[in-house]
Amino acid sequence: MSTIVLSAGGTGGHLFPAQALAGELSRRGRKIVVMTDTRFIQYATRFPGARIETVPSSPLNAIAAPFKIAAGIALALAKLLRLRPAAVIGFGGYPSVPVMLAATLARLPTAIIEQNAVVGRANRLVMNKVKLVAAAFPIARFAPRDKSKIVLTGNPLRPEVTALWGAPYSLPQADGAIRLLVFGGSQGARAFSKIIPAAITRLPHGLKHRLHVIQQCRLEDLDSVREIYARAEIRADLAPFFSDLPDRMAAAHLVIGRAGAGTVAELMAIGRPAILVPLPYALDDNQTPNADILADAGAGWRLPERDLSPELLSQMLIGIFADPPDLKARAAKAHAMATPDAAGKLADLVESLAGASSMPGGAAA
Repeated sequence: MSTIVLSAGGTGGHLFPAQALAGELSRRGRKIVVMTDTRFIQYATRFPGARIETVPSSPLNAIAAPFKIAAGIALALAKLLRLRPAAVIGFGGYPSVPVMLAATLARLPTAIIEQNAVVGRANRLVMNKVKLVAAAFPIARFAPRDKSKIVLTGNPLRPEVTALWGAPYSLPQADGAIRLLVFGGSQGARAFSKIIPAAITRLPHGLKHRLHVIQQCRLEDLDSVREIYARAEIRADLAPFFSDLPDRMAAAHLVIGRAGAGTVAELMAIGRPAILVPLPYALDDNQTPNADILADAGAGWRLPERDLSPELLSQMLIGIFADPPDLKARAAKAHAMATPDAAGKLADLVESLAGASSMPGGAAA
């Protein structure tokens, strides 16, 4: 049974696609080793049966980054030479950098997965050294020099999302409840806690009475947001984190969220319209092209945070909720853009890469 090493950053955006690929490769009889940093511990249960190896790393802009990355490369190289994997696959994030550089030094078959339309800085450091670049979306900026190595696979989805593939969209009925889901990524969004409740309280009374808001709030914002909704007599479920977010997405009539690659892929998979507010201080503005994919297809709206105001958002929501058939049409357009079985396509790519290896244990000649 040959081994595949997966290396990813310590956040859900990198680790959820790795989880999906690990599950698919495990079902095909591959042994999985996950190499990342110590932040991985909170996600370890999502990789049942996998062997976990940690290596030192550092944010790429940190003063000590060259020294920590060098130490990480040395340790990762020793571990890879011992494991002799059939392939090493990187999912981006700075903890993947020393592992992927070590894998290229060891001349192992390598590939990276780029979830965003803009190649991230960690992947940019290694993309011209690896054999293949699997892309979730067409690459808008910073493509590798050799574009023939790019393979469009879609973004592998965690099982909770795959189970809701193309969930039927429940058209809001006249005078019926309207479910609005608001979330700002794993860390929440301070701007959402400030602006979105203010926008919702400006809605006409009849619309406010119908609204059911499900909103992720930063812990420090929770009480103030709850008080705003309570004073306005708006039904609201608030929490710092929703463990069942895919289910809540499937139940929503409209989503307001950031435009991370995972969010966009999950909106496509489930098929839900969204107002996407790209993270304004994301490196290289990598969320704006993600949002444009849905907005340009008529599956949602892109709203820059600099334009996000209670007045504008309130007027947008009035117009959006006044046209339920358009919401349903946008839901269908979102799902039409989803890539079926991205995890399977990526697993096929990995197995092809591993099969091209000619030395015992998986090392490339």
